[in-house]
Amino acid sequence: METGILTSEQNRNWNKNGYLVLRNVLSQQEIKNLTTVVDQMYQEYLQQSEVKPNAEFDRRNVMEENDVFIPLMDHPVTFPIVLELMDPYILLGMSEVIVRPPNPESGGILHTDGGQAMRQIRVSQSSLPLQIKIQYFLTDLEEEDKGNFTIVPGSHNRPFPDGGFKDGPYIPEAIQLRVRAGDAVVFTHALWHGFVANKSKNSRKTLVYCYVHQCLRAFDYYDVSDELMGRCTPRQRRLIGDIGEWQPGSYFYSPPDQVQMIEGVTDG
Repeated sequence: METGILTSEQNRNWNKNGYLVLRNVLSQQEIKNLTTVVDQMYQEYLQQSEVKPNAEFDRRNVMEENDVFIPLMDHPVTFPIVLELMDPYILLGMSEVIVRPPNPESGGILHTDGGQAMRQIRVSQSSLPLQIKIQYFLTDLEEEDKGNFTIVPGSHNRPFPDGGFKDGPYIPEAIQLRVRAGDAVVFTHALWHGFVANKSKNSRKTLVYCYVHQCLRAFDYYDVSDELMGRCTPRQRRLIGDIGEWQPGSYFYSPPDQVQMIEGVTDG
């Protein structure tokens, strides 16, 4: 009997493969609004004198830059899945915009998240994930070699080689995911993942949101501005570090209202 958001098959795939592909997560209006802002950010970046034409773009902590990114923090389609996989004692560790323009000579990347230490941590099927990310796609990638997000199914259960792979994301086990704009991929930190060369004529545009447990720290900010806090709901503020009157230094334990706040019971 299925009692959660995820089906039994999705749960099996998550445990076995370390990732889930979610179709049609973003509406056409969401895709349009997000793409408009991402395009503007990218064009402003290219206008900087030290930036080469057709350069790659990787911007973190993007919620400070535009309100269009705030709703993705607890998106109604994906956030319930985050809660089911991780439980409510979480915070948002990163928000990121990535633009990968055509670059047929790129060798791509295959890696795990969290650097040298986290690379050595792999959790059991009965454990909560240490970290998960959601990658939202703003461009169609229905064919291979368009900068596709690339994964090795099941690799989260075995060590990633210290020296990586000579062929990077082109090893035989790797799969280039074929997705459409509006789709999303949820994946665990230890999954071997990355991207291949973009041999198409179009830039690949994605957004990445990272969730970690409250006992860990955010990746791309120390704290957030009062202006951003003021534009967020109570639940969103909790996700980016507002723990109310709960004393700083007690972050290994969550505030008493953590479950109600994150599950939306007190969200106004």
